[in-house]
Amino acid sequence: PSDILNLYIKNDHGEMVPYSAFMRLKKTQGPNEITRYNMYNSAAIQGLPAKGYTTAEAIQAVREVAKKSLPKGYDIAWEGLSYDEAGKGNESIYIFLIVLSFVYFVLAAQYESFIIPLAVVFSLPVGVFGSFLLLKMMGLQNDIYAQIGLIMLVGLLGKNAVLIVEFAVQKHHEGATILEAAIEGAKVRFRPILMTSFAFIAGLIPLMLASGAGAIGNRTLGSAALGGMLFGTVFGVIIVPGLYYIFGSLAAGRKLIRDEEDSSLSHEFVHQIDNFTKEEQENE
Repeated sequence: PSDILNLYIKNDHGEMVPYSAFMRLKKTQGPNEITRYNMYNSAAIQGLPAKGYTTAEAIQAVREVAKKSLPKGYDIAWEGLSYDEAGKGNESIYIFLIVLSFVYFVLAAQYESFIIPLAVVFSLPVGVFGSFLLLKMMGLQNDIYAQIGLIMLVGLLGKNAVLIVEFAVQKHHEGATILEAAIEGAKVRFRPILMTSFAFIAGLIPLMLASGAGAIGNRTLGSAALGGMLFGTVFGVIIVPGLYYIFGSLAAGRKLIRDEEDSSLSHEFVHQIDNFTKEEQENE
């Protein structure tokens, strides 16, 4: 630092004057770095959530402590990923609602009923419970990887439920009662569901036991998907037929459109074309 005194600068008369002519150096104690945030003096704090807690919960805890402890004129601000997460909040709930709504309306269009798709939708919480249970047992957090696994479960478990409900709906249209259709659907679809689901579960085991770089993300994603598939498969083959019986009974005799005929408009149109063709052939 003493070399600064050997530097020169011009004075008012244009003469070169050394710094030592008008200044001196004095050693004092102070921080090596001074942190500022938006031109205000600040203190940088870095931290990680404790085991079993999410970053969203940690951010909320910091906010509560700061609100109670900081004196007047002091505040907190976020940087990096924490800034984005604190600004956007918990958007995962909205994503799940959009996914469930999309699945529900697609099934409502397929079954031409607003009630029967509820048998598929209400079978999903069992798998979600299994996901959170296994994450808790593994000591993992409910982070973005777990949420991706939950969204994936909606499609996988929904597919298993659709297999049973679709077959039961067809059997009911063929003349079987709702109870008979539900039992037959569970019997016929039992083996295909177990085969595909347990094959998928076996493929998730290496992901759940991953090690090395990125192991936590792989283990979280694998555990969320495996726990949900295991619970959803084991209990789903029992719950889905019961849900179909409940909602199928509620939907019995109800139609999507008031005064709707049993035959579709396209079927009636084709039937009229066939009759017109036959009349033309007879006239010839």
